[in-house]
Amino acid sequence: MDEPLIQAIGLTKRYGSRTVVDRLDLEVQRGEVYGLLGPNGAGKTTTILMLLGLSEPDGGRARVVGLDPTRHALEVKRRVGYLPDDAGFYGDLTGRQNLRYTAALNGLNGARAEGRLDDVLERVGLTDAADRPSGQYSRGMRQRLGIADALVKDPSVLILDEPTIGIDPLGVVEILTLIRHLVTERRIALLLSSHLLDQVQATCDRVGIFYAGRLIDEGSVADLGRRFGGSRSRLAVAFEDDRGGLDRAAVGRILGSIPGVLAVEVANPQDAEQSLVDPLPLGTIGWILELADDAAIPAVRHELLRRVGEADLPLAELRQLVPSLGEIYRRAVEHEAGAAAADQASVA
Repeated sequence: MDEPLIQAIGLTKRYGSRTVVDRLDLEVQRGEVYGLLGPNGAGKTTTILMLLGLSEPDGGRARVVGLDPTRHALEVKRRVGYLPDDAGFYGDLTGRQNLRYTAALNGLNGARAEGRLDDVLERVGLTDAADRPSGQYSRGMRQRLGIADALVKDPSVLILDEPTIGIDPLGVVEILTLIRHLVTERRIALLLSSHLLDQVQATCDRVGIFYAGRLIDEGSVADLGRRFGGSRSRLAVAFEDDRGGLDRAAVGRILGSIPGVLAVEVANPQDAEQSLVDPLPLGTIGWILELADDAAIPAVRHELLRRVGEADLPLAELRQLVPSLGEIYRRAVEHEAGAAAADQASVA
């Protein structure tokens, strides 16, 4: 594997007696979207400022594109695109003029700069609005202009701090799709800081759970689900019920009698504990089957299909449930808090 484009080893930052970032170890590879997930105040933005050379660490070290941001801050800034949570532009200048100013600051002028501006404006979908004053842009358009601004220097690394805050749902989809496309196409490393669980889950290759200045754990959502999703496995089953004629009690009895099924409950999409990340098909009613572990899934699935066929039930969907990132985060934080309490008790 190539050297990571973002690396932190024991990175620490204190403000007085308060440790804001506590011995952070972090790596982000080329072609990867890494989500730094945590609530406001967890230390995410402080971490970003240290990676950009805008704040000096009190301990540990960082490397971004192979450089120490503290000693080579200007060079790091030339090679890293950064979008803060609320991108600021000169409102009386057009989107293109704002980008032209950024290009000039990075030594790009003339035809070369204009070609680059046309390219990044097209990538973020702002070609038609490029010559309108940026003060007339919606927040979503300003965020897209911010991504274009970050891309002007053709960076190896993109760092986005809460890029979708205050954007309407359609705009969020557009931003996240753009992020994923940029990483795939350009093979850059992208660090996404956010407290929005569903967006991190939908976009990131790996997720770091950040809490009270510490990285509790990291990995893909599937990996984290295996560690913090509980020891039991679950299946979601849905049947067509457009006219409400399905005998729910009978279906529940059939599902509950399958060997290996420990518990059955009607699926409730409002219940976060059930982790129905993807909604069930319209016109269906669903159940959650709880099993002892993943090893029980093949036999339960085979027997379920056999019994559904015998009963001539209109099966619409059968899938394994993975824990939502919200459930994973909650359990990881609870585990961390419990471990910290145990440590304090042992010292006392």
